[in-house]
Amino acid sequence: MKGLRIGLWVVQVLLAVAFLGAGFMKVAQSYDAIAASQAWASLFSPEAVKLIGAVELLAAVGLILPSLTRILPVLTPLAASGLVLQMIVAGATHIRVGEPPIPNVILAALAAFVAWGRFKKAPIAPRTRSPVATA
Repeated sequence: MKGLRIGLWVVQVLLAVAFLGAGFMKVAQSYDAIAASQAWASLFSPEAVKLIGAVELLAAVGLILPSLTRILPVLTPLAASGLVLQMIVAGATHIRVGEPPIPNVILAALAAFVAWGRFKKAPIAPRTRSPVATA
């Protein structure tokens, strides 16, 4: 079980780094720069591309922060589940523009592992409340 917990943390961190980078790129770069280097972007409005980036940034935070602080740790597998859905849609989009969806499949599988692990096999218990002193 310890190996599973370590593996989940490693995958959570790797996914968070990947989606922080991808999300930051979509939020920080101009739409024209993204569209010039990424064929899929031409299928979306500039606002949609920024929204996709913002969702990726929030998911990256959701993969780490709730588990690390143990405040609403159920948000971690929910963030991972959201990334699975996002990668399915991203994979379909890449297929539509003639690109292989292999990175999306890999990221979806890793996110599914985190969702499964944190929902079923190695959930993180929420922080317990400390008793409030009464005067």
